Amino acid sequence: MEFINEVYISSLLENEKLNDPVLQREAIQKSKFAKGLSLEESAALLNISDPEILDELFRTAKEVKKTIYGNRLVLFAPLYVTNLCVNNCLYCAFRRDNRELIRKTLSIDEVRAETEYLVRQGHKRILLVAGEHPKKSSMEFIGDAIKAIYDVHINGGNIRRVNINTAPLSIDEFKTLKSFGIGTYQCFQETYHYKTYMQMHPDGPKRDYAWRLYAMDRALQAGIDDVGIGALFGLTDYKFETLALLSHAFNLDRTFGVGPHTISIPRLEPAFNAPLSHKPPFAVDDESFKKLIAVIRLAVPYTGIILSTRERAELRRELFNFGVSQISAGSRTSPGAYAESKESLEEHEMEQFQLGDHRTLDEVVKDCCGLGYLPSFCTACYRSSRTGDRFMELAKSGNIGKLCTPNAISTFQEYVDDYASDETQNVAKEFVQNEIEKLDDSATKNKTIKMLERVKQGERDVFF
Repeated sequence: MEFINEVYISSLLENEKLNDPVLQREAIQKSKFAKGLSLEESAALLNISDPEILDELFRTAKEVKKTIYGNRLVLFAPLYVTNLCVNNCLYCAFRRDNRELIRKTLSIDEVRAETEYLVRQGHKRILLVAGEHPKKSSMEFIGDAIKAIYDVHINGGNIRRVNINTAPLSIDEFKTLKSFGIGTYQCFQETYHYKTYMQMHPDGPKRDYAWRLYAMDRALQAGIDDVGIGALFGLTDYKFETLALLSHAFNLDRTFGVGPHTISIPRLEPAFNAPLSHKPPFAVDDESFKKLIAVIRLAVPYTGIILSTRERAELRRELFNFGVSQISAGSRTSPGAYAESKESLEEHEMEQFQLGDHRTLDEVVKDCCGLGYLPSFCTACYRSSRTGDRFMELAKSGNIGKLCTPNAISTFQEYVDDYASDETQNVAKEFVQNEIEKLDDSATKNKTIKMLERVKQGERDVFF
């Protein structure tokens, strides 16, 4: 493909000059301005082996993330509506030939029940996930499911933004999807290495590498403002995958003036009756994982980096320091698992992959506060038309925090008042006060205090 130049990427990975500590330190120094890095500079940082330089990389990634996004961590939960799939991905429990997987497609009433569960936990964002199936994940069904999600309102609580992770669509289908009022459209290439891609996807519509690769181009052409890309690390060399992922991000920015709103960095985890997932061909160790996250943060500082509950809790705590800005919490990866979670559901019989972090949303929120991170449930940008190039302008200039931090504080207070446990409320009280005191601008501080007063008086969804 034009912008995934495997020969060039391989030449960078084989270039011993990029092992030069001086060159690596120069790239780190440049990245501190939060203007991004070239592919060659990113390759140099991926080659860091000196522990001292690696520590400098990690510190800088944390600083740059703070410059753009502050200490905020946006929280969301996935909602799986069907695990039926016509693809045969070797690493996925949903693959067509997995005859032992219990298959389920939610009814609209069941979608509503799942949403009610998530709203009662305090969630405000949902990522709707569907396997690829011409009937079970049709545009009509997706539209009805989104409407059902938005229609749920419980004591002032509701889902205010539905993001979508579905199979690639045509431009006309993307236009239809946009009409449903979605937030970000996500689709992961899984692996950008063409030969590996063909091996991992032996048949099904997903075998069409180019159709999937250009999904984001079609989505943006259809008028969807925000798109999210990602790779499944473990299928091929992580350094190649990282550089290819960045090549994709750079191409979107060059072509449309809008880079990816989010980049997801899942690692391959064991999946029911998917043998390849239990022995990843190119398993990524924790230190390499930290490195690739830090490099992505420095190369595309404006993008939101998403970390899922695939990773165990103790590692997630560490990874917050290296550039992560969005996290899932209290997740389930099988259709209907939220409403049935109170029963003895054998979840592995329907889930897409095994989870590493099984904590509830409340436990994650309390933990984030203890680590100094502000849990954010804000969706104000979507409803204030700060999407696409308008969001990018604010993010790239480092000004998005002036809006997002007060809104994050407001929505966090809403969560605390309505859903938090007593223990979390006790932690949050001092935490919120400290966040207010950290606001530099007196006008912003006063606006934030007024928003909090409105929240405490019972008003909900308060933002500016």
